[in-house]
Amino acid sequence: MTFNIEATLRQKLEERKAAGNIRMLSTRPSMVDFVSNDYLGLARNTELFERINQRISKEKLLTNGSGGSRLLAGNHSLTEQLERRLAAIFNSEAALVFNSGYNANLALISSVADKGDTIIYDQLAHICLKEGAWLSKATSFKFMHNDCKDLEDKLKLATGNIFIITESVFSMDGDFTPIEEIIHLSKKYGANIIVDEAHSTGCYGSIGNGWLCEKELEDEIFARVYTFGKGIGVHGACVAGSQTLIDFLINFGRPFIYTTALPLQSILAIDEAFLFIEKHRELPQELNVRIALYKRLVKDSFNYPTSDSAIQPVIISGNEKVISVAKQLNEYGFDVRPILSPTVKSGEERLRISLHAFNTDEEITQLVNSLANFL
Repeated sequence: MTFNIEATLRQKLEERKAAGNIRMLSTRPSMVDFVSNDYLGLARNTELFERINQRISKEKLLTNGSGGSRLLAGNHSLTEQLERRLAAIFNSEAALVFNSGYNANLALISSVADKGDTIIYDQLAHICLKEGAWLSKATSFKFMHNDCKDLEDKLKLATGNIFIITESVFSMDGDFTPIEEIIHLSKKYGANIIVDEAHSTGCYGSIGNGWLCEKELEDEIFARVYTFGKGIGVHGACVAGSQTLIDFLINFGRPFIYTTALPLQSILAIDEAFLFIEKHRELPQELNVRIALYKRLVKDSFNYPTSDSAIQPVIISGNEKVISVAKQLNEYGFDVRPILSPTVKSGEERLRISLHAFNTDEEITQLVNSLANFL
């Protein structure tokens, strides 16, 4: 018996269309940005753009790409220089640059946990954290979101080397992990903590070095992953940890070993972005002002639950309904996108509103007033 793979693919797409959660790429006319992860506005910052291009010119870069993986032709003194600087920024012994946070998490989690070990991850952790666990040879469990009682129940079942995986700021709810309680449990059960700082990088810490550094808890964490495509406004990521961990990833982290390295233009962009943040510490402060304004307006208008981060979910159950509300907001000029199931649990479909340092008070006020009409 033979199967028509094209027919199978079309059937699956039709099923998704019928469920109201088909994904499609689109470009949109200019609207007020309440959707991007460019929390500090660095991705659109013209001053940073000029600094990056001046740096590329100064270094006399004459290559378009890296030419290979880091272990072949793709390594460079500028990359190693950046890694030493990132280690200093994140208060770690060493750091290793990756092409993306997705690659970094896959490499880290899939390689450090082996057969007989146990991975326990927050059920709302990003899919790349979960896939890293699934790609490893370890046994993996999920614990209920931010539920340390459930986490401890899973820790009691753990064997071998134990890894607890969580995020500092969660990407869909914008809430924070109860890190002090998790650290307490990690010491009680001899577990190693891995934290994805994707949505805190740039927005927290004295030099944009994330939430754990702001809380001075970085030394309690086995490995931290920082991504640069959100608050830092460029591209790439790094793992921060011990020199032993970094040496291990160079030898056993498959997404690192077998991936063409970032071009040097990206390496310099990361370096310049962190230099820019160090000189513009007002940007996270401006973001916090916008978050406080949004929270106050929502409380006064329709008293809906809010988060303390730039990520503000508005739960509107049902794919069709949340799509409809998003379209109406788009018509008002606000770029707000719906998050549909199965990306989130059925019944927890939502608008995921991202606040930015560059959003004006008027824009936020108008957004909240428009939301009040639909909720």
